[in-house]
Amino acid sequence: MPHDATAADRRNGHLAMLTFSCLVAGSFSLGSMAANEITPLALNGVRFVAATIFVGIMAMATGGIPREATRQPWRYLILGGIFALYFVMMFVGLKTAEPVSASAVFTLTPLLAAGFGYLIMRQITTRRIAMALAIGAAGALWVIFRADIHALLAFHVGRGEALYFIGVVAHAIYTPLVPRLHRGERTLVFTFFVLASASLVILLFGWKDVLATDWAHLPAIVWIALGYITVFATTTTATLLAYASVRLAAAKVMAYTYLVPSWVIIWEIALGHGTPPALVFGGIGLTILALYLLLEHEG
Repeated sequence: MPHDATAADRRNGHLAMLTFSCLVAGSFSLGSMAANEITPLALNGVRFVAATIFVGIMAMATGGIPREATRQPWRYLILGGIFALYFVMMFVGLKTAEPVSASAVFTLTPLLAAGFGYLIMRQITTRRIAMALAIGAAGALWVIFRADIHALLAFHVGRGEALYFIGVVAHAIYTPLVPRLHRGERTLVFTFFVLASASLVILLFGWKDVLATDWAHLPAIVWIALGYITVFATTTTATLLAYASVRLAAAKVMAYTYLVPSWVIIWEIALGHGTPPALVFGGIGLTILALYLLLEHEG
């Protein structure tokens, strides 16, 4: 975290991440409903191009895109490639993983981000933060294994959860890399170039999927999910993450992922998909406790 981050900066960073956690949760519930109707590369190719255009227009309307922002374009390619990998693996995972357990895999991000935060930015994790991250990870594992102690001891992870974990590792690397590769660009400008790079990477690998998709006859849920993830779960969350990452330490930014399974349960109930087994709420409780411990520590 930059030394000149004021108390107001930190508060705004926390508010940004609270919003981030709610918006991310929606993509698990809606994404799982659309995941088997369209290939992950086709879905993400269109969503990233649309999000890039959307953010580009916003950046132009709020001060333009300065020429100096194009310095060292390799920075954006690295971040865009990592961002693309995360989202593609999320939808590959959601083909078979339940939304709540997939979101629990996502909550392993803070623990990983703390490790990468040290390697990339030399951000030191205090004993208190390490304890909070361990509690959060325990809660996540409890949800992933659906409160089944035998499954936990056998460490039998579903294929969807395992594939999504690859994306989660990418996300954890992305968080501390943002402040490392940020050169003072405005958040919208920085986000625009990251999204443009992600679009480039996905279309490079997925152009055949995009062309092979029968766009005219896709079910309505695909378009609903595509609209939501483009505007809210890509454009808005990428902007919020970039905003918060330069105001808070990586471990704290990602601490908000602990709220995601709770938000997903609310989304699932709202969409009429029922509630998870009662024992799963024990794991949810641990993730919320981890968030509390991380946020109470404002040193």
